[in-house]
Order: sequence, then C-alpha cells, then structure tokens
Amino acid sequence: MTDQQPLLDVRNLCVDYPKRGAWRQKARVLDGVSIDVRPGETVGLVGESGSGKSTLGRAVLGLSPVSEGEVHFDGEDISRASAARRRELASALQVVFQDPYGSLNPAMTIRDTVTEPLRTAGISRAEAVQQAEILMDQVQLPSDSLDRYPNEFSGGQRQRVAIARALIRRPRLIVCDEIVSALDLSTQARILDLLMEIQQESGVSLLFTSHDLGVIRAVSHRVAVLYRGRLVEFDDVRKVTEDPTDPYTRRLLMASPVPDPERQRERRVAYRREFPGAVTA
Repeated sequence: MTDQQPLLDVRNLCVDYPKRGAWRQKARVLDGVSIDVRPGETVGLVGESGSGKSTLGRAVLGLSPVSEGEVHFDGEDISRASAARRRELASALQVVFQDPYGSLNPAMTIRDTVTEPLRTAGISRAEAVQQAEILMDQVQLPSDSLDRYPNEFSGGQRQRVAIARALIRRPRLIVCDEIVSALDLSTQARILDLLMEIQQESGVSLLFTSHDLGVIRAVSHRVAVLYRGRLVEFDDVRKVTEDPTDPYTRRLLMASPVPDPERQRERRVAYRREFPGAVTA
C-alpha cells in the first residue's frame, strides 16, 4: 500500500468561515492541513468538537469553500470544481453522514432512496432495483427492506441503508462523517465490522472522522489528528495510538476509556499526573 499513488491528496488546505456579527471578518477553521488517502486505505480523522475534522470532509466533498490550498482526487484538482463536475464526481466520491434518519427522506421507500443515484445517472429502474437487492444482502438487511420506510428501522439499520446508498454507484472513496457516534456500542461494532468487510471486498477507500480514538484505531490504517484546525500528527495507526509524539494526541489517548476497571483507574492517575487540572472520564 505504501508504494501506491494517493487517490485523495489534500495539500495545505485552509477553510475560512464568516464570523457571526462581524462584517467581512472571517474565522480560519482549517489552517494548512495536508493529508492523503491511498486506494483501499482507511485514513482516520480524529479530534475534539471544533477541531475541523468534519470541515475537512466537507471540503473534500465540495460542501465547504476552499480558501487556500488544493484538493486532488485521482490526480485532478477538484478544489473549486463546478457544480456540473461535482455531479460527475458523485459516481466516485460519496458520503455517509452522522445522522442516518436526517439524511434519508421519510416519505421515500428504501427502494427509491437507494436506487435514486442510479436513476439520476440514467440507469433503468429494473437494473437499479436489481443492484439495490444485491446491496441489501451486502449490508446485511432483510430482503423486504426495500418496501419499507426509514421510520420502520432502528438507528443502526438506517445507517446500513445510508451505506448502501453510498455504495450503489461503486465509489472509489467514501467520506464517513461520525457515522457511529449516535449508535450504541454493540451497534457501532457491527457497523464498523460491516465497513471493513465491504472495504475488503470492494477496495473502496474511506476517510473516516470521529472524536473517539478507540473507533479510529479499530478501522484505520493511518490516523490524522486535528487540533483547532491544525494537523498535529499523521502516521501509521499503531504509531499514533500506541506511541504518539504530540501532547494533544497523548491527551486524547489517555482520556479514551478502556473496558478494564483497573487499567482505567491507572490511566486516570497517569492522566492527572501528565495533565493536572484536566477532567477525566
């Protein structure tokens, strides 16, 4: 994997947003961030709320304006791609959002929701439905799911529907924006296992954002750590999660809970020693 050219190459990316109530003043949300994602790889983006990780994903998708820097996808600079080009890129670049219910139209059946991207691309209804049926099996949903509506599913099942919709055009990269943060732990584990199975079968690349370093460790090959809009660490997952070099990454790691009560107690003591005055879980 290390010899492959990046599928996604983000170079010195800066994103500014207007300040509330301030005329012509802007706040820098991302400041000079550079990362890359290789074919078939998962890169985890981790950081606290406000770190800029979701903004980075949105900039890749063209949903946040790029103030400076470049976003290259498969060698093409898409930083300021037109709306028409973005529609063309949708076959290769997809997204799964945090809230599975909010991203699904409650008035549409799962059949219409999942097949809509193919129908928009000019694929016949019969072929689109056939592909949707295959995907239902791939994301481990019941065969009758296509005839149902989003409110008939649990949160985890709705997220599986969202994943199926993202997969139906066979993309090369999927941006996963906090997709398990609203789910309980057992459901989280099943969704993460599903994603890894899909990646193994299809070779799709994932840009996976989360505030939970434990989740990032479970799915990622490499990890990028963001702090207040800046990249503070970007390395192999084992290096970042076992021997981080940046103090902020160490703080994230030590604050992450572990299932063993004795180890958790030891980590709390070590955390207070290294970061006096900080609140621990």
